[in-house]
Amino acid sequence: MPRVLVLLIAGLVTSLVVGGGLVLGLAGGSDGDSGEGSGEGAASTPSDTPTTAPPARPTTPPEVTLSEVDTLTTAVRREAFCDAVAPGAVQAALATVPTGSTSYVDGQAAQVTGQVEDIAHEFACGWTASRVTARAWVFAPPVTRRVATDLVRTAQREEGCEAEPQAPPFGRPSVALVCRTTTGLQASFRGLFGDAWLTCTVSGRLERSEATERADRWCVAVLDALAEP
Repeated sequence: MPRVLVLLIAGLVTSLVVGGGLVLGLAGGSDGDSGEGSGEGAASTPSDTPTTAPPARPTTPPEVTLSEVDTLTTAVRREAFCDAVAPGAVQAALATVPTGSTSYVDGQAAQVTGQVEDIAHEFACGWTASRVTARAWVFAPPVTRRVATDLVRTAQREEGCEAEPQAPPFGRPSVALVCRTTTGLQASFRGLFGDAWLTCTVSGRLERSEATERADRWCVAVLDALAEP
């Protein structure tokens, strides 16, 4: 892997481990999807050939857990995925209907830590309601097994975070963490799927067991949205 990519990914780790990774700017009330494009789109051209919408992608029921899913052979796409996340899975992760959402894509200016904005190098989205937030993001650059192992080790050393040793695998290598943040607990799963580094989190004022259980099921839904057909 080129040294510049290793440095890029290493720089992302610090902001991604605690606090839900790159801050998605979620707040009650005025939040909305920031959009994933730049307003582009050509006008449609009439055609004599009838067109039909593609069939809806089947989704896994929200009660399914990672232990029931083969995460070790799943291939994950490194692209935008927010629209593919099942609304029912979002509601299950939040335990209510979301009141706000946000997203950004690779190359888009995004709020990272605090009030700092930078160019994003991942595809990310999140939903919030009643002080609970469900987020997910996948790195845009490909990640090697060696770099992924470093990401796991760095995450495990973060202050305020504890690994869940009995957690089911989430790719290979992977790590499941519970971290204390200023807004409560954050339960997360992070792992490598092929060359895609994927993270999903649930955070808020939750008991530890509840946070981890919601994160577990939430990550199944995220995998559904990103998995190769």
